[in-house]
Amino acid sequence: MSPREVSLREYGPAVSVPLPVEAGRALARAGFLRSATPDPGREGHWLLRAGNSVGAVSVPGGPVVRIMPKTPVARLFFLLGFSLDPARAWRDSQEGNIDTGGHEDIVPALAHAVERQIDVALRQGVLQGYRTVEESALFVRGRIREADQVRRRFGRTPPVEISYDAYTADTAENRILRAAVERLLRLPGVTAPVRRLLARQRLRLADALPLVRGRELPLWQPSRLNSRYRPALRLAEAVLRGTSPEHRPAGADPLSIHGFLLDMNKLFEDFVTVGLREAVREHGLTARLQDAHHLDAAKRVGIRPDLVVRGGDGRAPVAVVDAKYKVEKADGLLNADLYQALAYATVLGLPEAHLVYAAGREPVRVHEVRGAGIRLFQHSLDLSLPPAALLAALERIAGQLAGARPSPPPRTRT
Repeated sequence: MSPREVSLREYGPAVSVPLPVEAGRALARAGFLRSATPDPGREGHWLLRAGNSVGAVSVPGGPVVRIMPKTPVARLFFLLGFSLDPARAWRDSQEGNIDTGGHEDIVPALAHAVERQIDVALRQGVLQGYRTVEESALFVRGRIREADQVRRRFGRTPPVEISYDAYTADTAENRILRAAVERLLRLPGVTAPVRRLLARQRLRLADALPLVRGRELPLWQPSRLNSRYRPALRLAEAVLRGTSPEHRPAGADPLSIHGFLLDMNKLFEDFVTVGLREAVREHGLTARLQDAHHLDAAKRVGIRPDLVVRGGDGRAPVAVVDAKYKVEKADGLLNADLYQALAYATVLGLPEAHLVYAAGREPVRVHEVRGAGIRLFQHSLDLSLPPAALLAALERIAGQLAGARPSPPPRTRT
């Protein structure tokens, strides 16, 4: 008999868990674990090892799997909040612009945060807007859709195929918020008080239609009218894209799990690249995320650095950065990463390239490539630091990217 709940640690050791075969196979197919294999030493048990995904999911016929992050939850949500709304986070640099309610687990913290943000968004009332409605009616309202009238009704009336603009609360913004609330109400681990508050928010958003399974999230455009919704919308979209099977693109592989997961690799990459993009603006520079280039002259081998810093006109590259959510080795060397950084610098014609790690033995290591005139920088960004210190560290790296370096750091030759 399988346990009701299994607790794993991000990149922690494997845990042997009694599971039915189908539940074990479902976990293996889901892909959010680093590995899920039968335990050769214990019949009916599976060895589960977590990787870079953190959160909680439930599997039909199996337990709720909780994966605890190495980073404190409050700090993790600071990274998330910064990536979603860098201008606001950069401005206050407090523990985070997302209220987690003091929860130490990701899902309860997320549910609390989303409910609070939605409550703030709806304090001035539910946002309404114009939406084009197409329907059949017994009287004319708006304009007649002549082509549909001929095709469907052979030109006869009534009914009439019409189109009109309705002023309604059934907007893209409200649909996203309602979907996020309903998603959270189905997640394992949401506390009873927060469930009651979420149910209240669902009632306030009842005029928004539910989203259709399997379709992309509706698009919304930032405007003066929906400015009070933006923090809630960004967080709601993060909820719906956190391995939600209901709103994955059409054609994507189906998932047999329900829950919420954060990809720590992606979260760290977003935090570093978005933060550096904002910081280099203070030096009159611009930056592009995931800037596409080619390694070879025939353009058959593509490369995509995480961040390419360019001059104020956005043309000439100034620096290139790749973020790595992993710890430096004992000798400080990660050869494949250095080769990758060297390729980036060579293609872009730069004298240096920068790698930013989630942890390391030294704040900065510099490697001079023999015969190439290229320097490779390895930066360490300690995620246990308070938010203000993290932002200060990004500012120091941005200063190096802009060429405004302090005294040169110690060098090691490779």
